[in-house]
Amino acid sequence: MTVDERAARQVAEQARETRWQRPSFGKELFLGHFRLDLIHPHPTGTAEDRERGEAFLEKLQKFTESNIDNTVIERDAQIPDEVLKGLKDLGAFGMKIKPEYGGVGLTQVYYNRALMLVGSASPAIGAMLSAHQSIGVPQPIAMFGSPEQKQEFLPRCAKGEITAFLLTEPDVGSDPARLGTTATPDGDDYVLNGVKLWTTNGVVADLLVVMAQVPEKGITAFVVEADAEGITVENRNAFMGLRGLENGVTRFHEVRVPKKNVIGKEGAGLKIALATLNTGRLSLPALCAGSAKWCLKIAREWSTERIQWGLPVGKHEAIAGKIAYIAATAYALEAVLDLSSELADAGKHDIRIEAALAKLYASEKAWLVADELVQVRGGRGYETAESQAARGERGIAAEQILRDLRINRIFEGSTEIMHLLIAREAVDAHLSVAGDIIDPDADRQAKMKAAAKAGGFYAKWFPTLIVGKGQSPAGYTEFGPLAKHLRFVERSARKLARQTFYAMSRWQGKMERKQRFLSRIVDIGAELFAISAACVRAAQDKNPNAQLLADAFAKQARIRVDELFEKLWTNTDDSDVALARQVMDGNFTWLEEGVVDASIPGRWIADSTHRESTAANVHRPTPR
Repeated sequence: MTVDERAARQVAEQARETRWQRPSFGKELFLGHFRLDLIHPHPTGTAEDRERGEAFLEKLQKFTESNIDNTVIERDAQIPDEVLKGLKDLGAFGMKIKPEYGGVGLTQVYYNRALMLVGSASPAIGAMLSAHQSIGVPQPIAMFGSPEQKQEFLPRCAKGEITAFLLTEPDVGSDPARLGTTATPDGDDYVLNGVKLWTTNGVVADLLVVMAQVPEKGITAFVVEADAEGITVENRNAFMGLRGLENGVTRFHEVRVPKKNVIGKEGAGLKIALATLNTGRLSLPALCAGSAKWCLKIAREWSTERIQWGLPVGKHEAIAGKIAYIAATAYALEAVLDLSSELADAGKHDIRIEAALAKLYASEKAWLVADELVQVRGGRGYETAESQAARGERGIAAEQILRDLRINRIFEGSTEIMHLLIAREAVDAHLSVAGDIIDPDADRQAKMKAAAKAGGFYAKWFPTLIVGKGQSPAGYTEFGPLAKHLRFVERSARKLARQTFYAMSRWQGKMERKQRFLSRIVDIGAELFAISAACVRAAQDKNPNAQLLADAFAKQARIRVDELFEKLWTNTDDSDVALARQVMDGNFTWLEEGVVDASIPGRWIADSTHRESTAANVHRPTPR
């Protein structure tokens, strides 16, 4: 067995152990079992948590309103030093770090609300704070670091030393097994060599989490001082959005890292990365939910004040439909975020599927919300805020939010990778259960017990066994007019499980290649999760209008669910794959004639991992 195969098996075994030890609403949903009891009522934090969180949000809002100018960051493509210093003094770089290490000690719920707030003022700042605390040094050290590492690094992070997470390489994206950066043991140190690409915060970072291959051991996580000899930030990357993002290319040439800086154990890097991302992914839904709420505000104001054909544009049905979609989706995204965060804070659930669903759903829906806002604003939606202000109008950055949000469908697991990740979890859960039930060597009593444990539609294989786990005999009447939507979720979850199991029996080992089918399965689960979150939140929301929003969202989502079920078996998947292969074989190059390719030839290639950098070091220290 190779090192990569051993690491993959280790991660899979650990995942299976965790999955069956702790309950998961998302896992049960894909198994056809609507476990409302796992999410209703919401788990809540302590009074002390709420007091601490509200106090910090109040300070952060005052700072955000008076010190952050998004137009300056967008124009200069850089967060001003005085803003960074102010955030450090406020404690914003230690929001999730425990007070005993000098941090604020916010719960996941309040940390996400803080990101929503600051991200609405500047998405670039939201991304910086998120990358620093959700996947940078604080998170893996808090989860896997030794007591000595926590004492050494967490106080530095809390004071504002910026951190970055370095995994991606020029030739390695979502396939970390091909990692080329090496960490070779040498006495009391490791020697790092390699190149890391798209290092968010890497241009200004003080501390780095670096994933590298240790010979014969596998991928290992290290804390590395950013000013160590042999480290060069060779380029500051520029993107279509998040212009203030300090993202670069970092080269390691014979960089010495002490063995005490290994996080966890040798070979545990992939496990640490995946575990870090479980809750780390929730920062992206926070930024997405905040953006959707901002889009709602702008859409409401514009559709009310803009008059066309004698009416505010929002009273024309074409625009009214867009406003309704924006409002309902904004409510659902915040509901999904709060529910996932509360489950994370409670610590009693396996939230891998919930966090992944939240990231997937929020990144896709927020992008659509922003696109609808641009359409509602028309020409002003396409025009930059600075241009609008220059000609005397209020500068509203609708086109910027669209550009800024686009990366969230790629960050921390692209939509396609998230589909496959969630699908693998869902199908693996089916395989684990179905294997026990179908096993020809098992006696009937053992099969009945397996079916009982599985619940959902599996229990129906044995009519004599009545399973009512998690179901409401009253038909969810306590939810009033929203009860019908929860009954829809319950029915649809069983249908989803049946369709998944049928596909498993039809395609068997080939099912993993049916990626578009699996994506629709996951998208159905995401819609059902969102409906559940919205209804549960509305039932506990003190605002009487909350049920109207939840009802509107559920009606919209149910139509999408029905369409997805239809497309499971009525689609062009096979013919599309055949066509794509012909395109790749060059059979349609004649279609590319008549245009000019204006691509810029590459002037720099980061393909040599064991050489000293000849590029200028563009690392930018930030004020302490």
